[in-house]
Amino acid sequence: MERTNDSILTEFVLVGLSAHPKLQTVFFVLVLWMYLMMLLGNGVLISVIIYDSHLHTPMYFFLCNLSFLDICYTSSSIPLSLDSFLTERKRVSFSGCMVQMFLSFAMGVTECVLLGMMALDRYVAICYPLRYPVIMSKGAYILMAAGSWISGLVDSMVQTSLAMQLPFCANNVINHLVCEILAILKLACADISINVISMAGSNVIALVIPLLVISLSYMFIAATILRIPSTEGKRKAFSTCSAHLTVVIIFYGTIFFMYSKPKSKTSVGTDNQDITEIFITLFYGAMIPMLNPIIYSLRNKDVKAAVKNMLGRKNVSDGL
Repeated sequence: MERTNDSILTEFVLVGLSAHPKLQTVFFVLVLWMYLMMLLGNGVLISVIIYDSHLHTPMYFFLCNLSFLDICYTSSSIPLSLDSFLTERKRVSFSGCMVQMFLSFAMGVTECVLLGMMALDRYVAICYPLRYPVIMSKGAYILMAAGSWISGLVDSMVQTSLAMQLPFCANNVINHLVCEILAILKLACADISINVISMAGSNVIALVIPLLVISLSYMFIAATILRIPSTEGKRKAFSTCSAHLTVVIIFYGTIFFMYSKPKSKTSVGTDNQDITEIFITLFYGAMIPMLNPIIYSLRNKDVKAAVKNMLGRKNVSDGL
């Protein structure tokens, strides 16, 4: 089907929580609080890593990238969700929706690949500690981080370009809080087989391969830790990767749970809205980025010491 002057879509309508008006105020306050805490936590973590020269290592460089990535990802979708809570149905221009979808998809893919790179870093640090400075040189870990960002941007550009070429006819109601790519593809009045094939390839690149890298890395890490003779040595080795493993489990677990129910993406009417799915979407989009700096800081003595050092110097300078 070709677009005609009558079928050119100029805007989308986000359903959001319009079927549950009593929950909109509650979710608005909750999501706004999580968004502000996310900005504060990741902002502090980035500042601490940049400020303290002792944290200028590959692990903390990746962590700094992850915090910046979480800020970008959340800021690309949460403000739109907050706005939708204040209106019965939020209208978004076609171009605005495509931009938001591009940014969200790019940040999501980048985070998947970046988590895989962080697993490789932990694998080298624990399995080859003597060769770690040589293997994970500055040029190597900068290239790994850059590759994560480039892969996310390129993948998102391909998926967004294919979606923009689809014709959208009468139905422009997105049964979602944001411009989510699967929900948008369901509205196209044309064959989306190319998009489906492209998305399948994207899933292999962004989900399967990084998850395979993470799984293999931790298999070798576990085998190496088990060969350490002392209990204290095992504990220290495990503590260096426990935070990353926790983030991976939460992140990938939420993704698989969120996309394991394709039927919910097909419903257009508000009567079929799934509160559980909306909650999971908000958990993925707001709570996980808020939890990441907390998870990485709670059991990390280096980060705690750096924060105290930074705050101590700030108090001294304020006193002067």
